[in-house]
Amino acid sequence: MLRALFDLDLRLVRVFVAVADAGGVTIAQAKLNITQPTISTLLSTLETRLGYRLCERGRSGFKLTDQGERFHALCKTFLTTVDEFTAVARNMDKALSGMLKIGLIGHMSISQNARISDAIALFRQRDEAVHFSMSVKPPGEIEEHLLSGAIEIAIGYFGRRVPTLDYTPLFNERQLAYCGRGHSLFGRAGKLEPAEVANFDWAWRSYPLPEAQLPATSGRVTAQADNMEAVSLLVLSGCHLGYLPEHFAAPYVAQGLLAALNPQQLGYEVTFLMVTQKQIRQRPIVDAFVEDLKQAHMDLGHGSARAHRDDESVCRPANPVQR
Repeated sequence: MLRALFDLDLRLVRVFVAVADAGGVTIAQAKLNITQPTISTLLSTLETRLGYRLCERGRSGFKLTDQGERFHALCKTFLTTVDEFTAVARNMDKALSGMLKIGLIGHMSISQNARISDAIALFRQRDEAVHFSMSVKPPGEIEEHLLSGAIEIAIGYFGRRVPTLDYTPLFNERQLAYCGRGHSLFGRAGKLEPAEVANFDWAWRSYPLPEAQLPATSGRVTAQADNMEAVSLLVLSGCHLGYLPEHFAAPYVAQGLLAALNPQQLGYEVTFLMVTQKQIRQRPIVDAFVEDLKQAHMDLGHGSARAHRDDESVCRPANPVQR
């Protein structure tokens, strides 16, 4: 039975996590670069030290036990902490060191992605050795990851306000209602009245968006999706009407595949927000990047960061961080 943390070999934990993530010993073998018998021996050693079985493995396949599921989640948190500790310990001479976890929704406009890039460039001019962990998530998930601590800064739109979170507006995005080329309304698109489109099938979001007003009864929503790309596929089919960001739909409009129903009446503005945990004091890394992100959006010409991009020191790699 495990008596203390130092009784648990870190290598055993990493091997177990690799196998669990891969879904089996055979798949994990290439990543770990060790033989299957060695992996099996290490897993057995870990189970012996813990005093319980972590996974079923054999001819019937690989499956984590209930205790193995819980231990796997615990190990992921533990290894993240170890990696962050190692990074900070190796870079104690830097004002900022560690990991910064950022979550974004996909399909932002080129100009807005450029501003986030400007913020990163500004941040890299600081006395830092920070490892960025950036992930793209559906809007419905990004808030959950922020609340759980899986990410520290979120950029997207949010249909509700959680008292424990801080919301800072960054920019607005225009969304319009579209139909696909195969839809019966395509030939009349452009000046269609809301009443004319209300009785057709619509594709809608699986997450709330208070700015959006559906010009139809909920019974006419016959498809849902959690991201813009999925909504666009439904609209392009010619079977559904749906809202899309104007910049996202523009290439399809140019190719004659989509048409806006009525840009004046069937459109709305949605506000993109930067969201962080509402705490008395954030980590210095988070505070610094929030400051740089605000600066990048205040600077309409993208000047301060981008003006220095020819200087290799601006976008230099951070000091190596162990992964």
